[in-house]
Amino acid sequence: MRLAALALAASLPAAPPPADSADLVVRIDNLRSAKGLVRLCLTRDPAHFPDCKGDPAARTASLSAAEAGAVRFTHVAPGTYAIAVIHDENGNGKLDTLAMMPREGFGFSKNPAIRFGPPKFGQAQFVVGGQNGEQRIRVRYLL
Repeated sequence: MRLAALALAASLPAAPPPADSADLVVRIDNLRSAKGLVRLCLTRDPAHFPDCKGDPAARTASLSAAEAGAVRFTHVAPGTYAIAVIHDENGNGKLDTLAMMPREGFGFSKNPAIRFGPPKFGQAQFVVGGQNGEQRIRVRYLL
């Protein structure tokens, strides 16, 4: 699949990136269709995981599911992060549910076991150092 290089103006630093920043490639596996959008959220803040709402430092990306083989986040500062992904098949901007169970696909960095609700930040966390890195996320569907 094609590597989609996303450099969203809102997610790039205003000043030159630190010398020890790195690129992070997020590979998306197991999409059940090419319909809709794939939405990603990269955060360092456990209080804003998994949706990143209200996190001014979060990095987000949205791309067509047909082109969602991989996403590149550039100039990622060193630190501990977690990623959440949803396959928004109908493009309505949210993860649709039925009786509190997701009707659309979802996934998290490190592919933790899913019990009742999303994993905690600590279950999905990984470290970005001064070298380019990669996370492979398997999208899951419950319905």
